[in-house]
Amino acid sequence: MQTTKRSLLKAALGLGVAGALPTAPSLLAQTNSDLDAGLFPGFRASKVQTSGAIIHTLVGGSGPPILLLHGAPQAHFSWAKVAVELARDYTVVVTDLRGYGYSSKPEGGENHINYSKRTMAQDQVEVMASLGYDRFILFGHDRGGRVGRRLTLDHPERVEKLAVLDIVPAHYLYSNTTREFAVAYIHWFMFIRPAPFAENIIAATGMFVGNGSGEIGEEYRRIYSDPAAVHAMCEDYRASANMDMDIDKADIAAGKTIDCPLNVLWGDAAPMGRLYDVLGIWQMEATRAEGKSMPGGHTFQEENPEQTYDELRRFLNA
Repeated sequence: MQTTKRSLLKAALGLGVAGALPTAPSLLAQTNSDLDAGLFPGFRASKVQTSGAIIHTLVGGSGPPILLLHGAPQAHFSWAKVAVELARDYTVVVTDLRGYGYSSKPEGGENHINYSKRTMAQDQVEVMASLGYDRFILFGHDRGGRVGRRLTLDHPERVEKLAVLDIVPAHYLYSNTTREFAVAYIHWFMFIRPAPFAENIIAATGMFVGNGSGEIGEEYRRIYSDPAAVHAMCEDYRASANMDMDIDKADIAAGKTIDCPLNVLWGDAAPMGRLYDVLGIWQMEATRAEGKSMPGGHTFQEENPEQTYDELRRFLNA
């Protein structure tokens, strides 16, 4: 859904910054098992209890394990076409990050700690361990790439290879903010405002929650009809601009880097590649980074799954 700056301002003025958070029942979205079965044939669905959340998990295929993490405001559906192809030769684990999709949506906690990328990464470590995988390959799009980056830095022994799709590290973006970035990513600056500013605007406009068409689009709209899902997404962004910045600052000061093979991909029609030297920035963070632009926009793995699969397979075989 396209949302103009004028409509955002109108919503903010009409609702008021200090308004209450939505009071609709905060329920965990029930799994649409028919949709999962149709998108991920042969995959097994389960709920994995971690130390801080309940993570919706799909597992399919056989072979070396690969974990796929989605972005915002997407869910595990965004990896469906690529996951099915990868499952021909790999054991593919697809999850919903905490706060998204069919996973639980904890309260944000002090300083948004429950949506720190460190906390969100710990969920995924525990999911993979529960499946018997102490070491795995990790591909993450958007917010999932940010969680994947943190997981790799915190648990380098766990990650064999890492691919991140259409992102630059958040600490770089916040530390080098430009007018062009602010215009292209206005939601980054709206979502980090104290609750319920962003939550009220999203509730009034439906912005950023109508991705997809057909059954998937309807399911996203159903998921984001839960105020807890909207609040959780905002808490994810608030954590990135607060606690996560402090964690990154400490890592940078300590000279910590990503040392496993890293593949950096970005959409040739997306703003990130137009505004930044994406690969060059990641090469400051990793010792073995390679990358290229891919045909499509921000969610090119959905728009062009065949090309995305081919590039990821090339990286796996390298």
